[in-house]
Amino acid sequence: MNIIFRKFVFMAQTPSTMLDLGTKAPDFRLRDMNSNHTLSYADSKGKKGTLLIFMCNHCPFVHHVLPEIIMINNDYRLQGISVVGINSNDAEKYPEDSPEKMVEFAFENKIEFPYLFDQTQEVAKAYQAACTPDFYLFDSRDRLVYRGQLDASRPGNGIPLSGNDLRNAIDGLLYNRKINPDQKPSIGCNIKWK
Repeated sequence: MNIIFRKFVFMAQTPSTMLDLGTKAPDFRLRDMNSNHTLSYADSKGKKGTLLIFMCNHCPFVHHVLPEIIMINNDYRLQGISVVGINSNDAEKYPEDSPEKMVEFAFENKIEFPYLFDQTQEVAKAYQAACTPDFYLFDSRDRLVYRGQLDASRPGNGIPLSGNDLRNAIDGLLYNRKINPDQKPSIGCNIKWK
């Protein structure tokens, strides 16, 4: 356990850039590794909101939060919130994040939402994504209402996963409540740029 703890403590920790609230969601057309179809933002969006998560297969921060991400998808999809994962890592330098490995990762972890491959990294740049995981919640008009952390839990810090920061924002969107603009950045591995 101490070895794993040390591994997490000494990893580089990159914060999200905190794209301006109110930003309109940049469009995209990316291949979904779960369905093998190409999806645009419009194809992926939910009736009441859309949660985009920049993630990848190998990041320990993603592995740490994945159970809560899957629960959020299960808890909110019937309420009109769509969850979409996007992998923008350089698959040539990091073959564990290749499209083939994305298929395996999605299957092994029972990821039922679209898991898109951003081969050119243009989508990550358009969203100013910096780390994995990086969370972006858009309303039904495709305006950014939340970006930042899932919750305060990190690998090795002993705080249990709750998803409370992100869940509070989703609930605010669903129940027409004010979403707190004081949002904390997500922390994770940096996106592996080409």
